[in-house]
Amino acid sequence: MNTNPPQNRGLTAIDGAMVLIVLLLIVQIWLLSATLESYLAGHREAAVPGAIISCILFGACLGLYLFVDRIDSEVRKD
Repeated sequence: MNTNPPQNRGLTAIDGAMVLIVLLLIVQIWLLSATLESYLAGHREAAVPGAIISCILFGACLGLYLFVDRIDSEVRKD
């Protein structure tokens, strides 16, 4: 039997998603700085893969944000 009320479960899901968003943003900032440093050092071929991976990370953060928004609206409804 689950003893957690729905609001606590929603807050736990939001906390977990927020941690993942923070980690993804840290990785994205690191990727941006590494790609920019490589590009400025003359390695032009690193720019496109860096941009593609950055877009994927952005999409993951956007998906997690939409998840948090949906969970938040469900918890507030109850």
